[in-house]
Amino acid sequence: MTERILLVEDDEELRFGLKDRLESEGYDVTEARDGIEALTRAASRDFDCIVLDIGLPRKDGFEVCRDLRERNDPTPILMLTAKTEIRDRVHGLRLGADDYLVKPFAPMELVARIEALVRRIKRQSRQMDGYSGDGLSLDFQRGTATVRGTPVELSKMEMKLLRYLVENRGTIVSREELLDHVWGSATTVATRTVDVHVAMLRQKLEQDPSRPELIRTVHRIGYTFGS
Repeated sequence: MTERILLVEDDEELRFGLKDRLESEGYDVTEARDGIEALTRAASRDFDCIVLDIGLPRKDGFEVCRDLRERNDPTPILMLTAKTEIRDRVHGLRLGADDYLVKPFAPMELVARIEALVRRIKRQSRQMDGYSGDGLSLDFQRGTATVRGTPVELSKMEMKLLRYLVENRGTIVSREELLDHVWGSATTVATRTVDVHVAMLRQKLEQDPSRPELIRTVHRIGYTFGS
């Protein structure tokens, strides 16, 4: 299904340019030129992401973000700002924004940020208690695993990594994303650690670790789960 984006930007030239780029990436884009229009648009339909400029007429982006969260709108919000002060970024995040991007920025970075936000929300909405398939049975609550009926002992980190891969099955997950979501965004662990843990999982789960069918490598990008 096509993801729907609410793009809130009062700079007409920038708004048109971003709309064209997002539509070329396959998004369904709805525009708003000020804070009041943004709130009206947000109430009229469901969106997968709101791209929200801070410097808006009538209601600024901070007010719009606050109002959306006060009415329990959970749509992920990516704030656009020309302000570089840390306190402004912190203020937006505390009001409920999920991410921010400082102007000027490359359109491809905006697209990447939106993709990450939408993917994260979808993953959270389908978090699983377990998994069964391909000879593998997992209980994420108990932290147990069996392979073709035989219990297999996994470390907490191996189970956490496996859970993230399973919940994002069918999606290519980069090593950087795994480090961020499995090890934590503040980690100093090298990406090589991801490869080591994947190798250990393959030894325990795959019938032939040298020819993996569950956790597949996508050359120079990362991994994907699923046969």
